[in-house]
Amino acid sequence: MNASASRHVPVLLERCVALLAPALTDPGSVLVDATLGLGGHSEAFLSRFPALRLVGLDRDPEALDLSRARLAPFADRTTLVHAVYDQLPAVLARLGLPAVQGVLFDLGVSSLQLDRTARGFSYAQDAPLDMRMDPTGQLTAAGVVNTYPAAELARVLRDYGEERFARRIADRVVREREREPFTSSARLVELVREAIPAATRRTGGNPAKRTFQALRIEVNGELAALERALPAAVDALAVGARLVVMSYQSLEDRIVKKVLTAGATSGAPQGLPVVPPEYLPRLRLLTRGAEKAGAGEVADNPRAASVRLRAAERVRRAA
Repeated sequence: MNASASRHVPVLLERCVALLAPALTDPGSVLVDATLGLGGHSEAFLSRFPALRLVGLDRDPEALDLSRARLAPFADRTTLVHAVYDQLPAVLARLGLPAVQGVLFDLGVSSLQLDRTARGFSYAQDAPLDMRMDPTGQLTAAGVVNTYPAAELARVLRDYGEERFARRIADRVVREREREPFTSSARLVELVREAIPAATRRTGGNPAKRTFQALRIEVNGELAALERALPAAVDALAVGARLVVMSYQSLEDRIVKKVLTAGATSGAPQGLPVVPPEYLPRLRLLTRGAEKAGAGEVADNPRAASVRLRAAERVRRAA
């Protein structure tokens, strides 16, 4: 097994198994791992459920190659697809699967992408400004930084990074790129540090964290894809099937909360003495709010520190 895969520790693995297990007990049950990554979650499910079929999606060809090697002992029960998770309906239609018993999302940047310095996701090491989860994509972080007008760049930093000083950073980027285009992460990190007031820099970790998050989301269209993918995942669930979503920042978690809450809410007008079946909730929430990792897990796996897990069960067919 590749060293990156062997070091990879899946986040909240046991909790994911506990939440999805009741839906995966029947032979021929299908689990979609919509964010396959290095395959740690998928390996555990395939090991524990000998009759389970897995459909794994990832936009990163390198991740697919590593997962394919990791999951080779289960090759007869796995289908791995190069796709973004919002392509789930097309993938399932192509495979002749009208409904599935489980869907798992582990959102955000993967351990593989963070560990590969050359991919440019980390602000802690100098690297090319890339940040493409799928290296075949056209837009890079350098493209955003070097071509977006100041107002548009500020919008990206504000909306996707929740950066208070978005306009200050954007204006400085536009000035500096006229002198020389940005090609490396270190130069951008230094610019962000200088653009943010000194008093603010003293707390909250690396001041470039929010800018890098914003650029990554813009380059990969992450939030727009998630807004399409979650309703599609709910639609793909059979009655009794379950959905688990792990997010790592508030923007993702808000989208997840909105979709799951809407699905678990009656659509009937207020005051009806009897609620017609078509207005009953389609989902039952399985978590109370967003669950976080315990101190022990965070100590073993620092990536779990910011995780927010939400889960739901499909309880009604579509009207």
